[in-house]
Amino acid sequence: MLTVHPQYIKDADGNKSFVVLTAKEFDTIMEELEDIEDVRLYDEAKKNDTGKRILFSDYLKNRKQKKG
Repeated sequence: MLTVHPQYIKDADGNKSFVVLTAKEFDTIMEELEDIEDVRLYDEAKKNDTGKRILFSDYLKNRKQKKG
């Protein structure tokens, strides 16, 4: 579990308006969010996978022909 030590900045009415974190805590949160996004993208790609595969050499050949 991620442990953070937020400091809150309140507005004139006493409502929490901003949060201050250390740079290390912020970086850790951003890395965790990126990992979560990677898992989401993987799950979506896996869901849409048709099972069809081509050789990398064929992919390069097709790509070269499209550019030509």
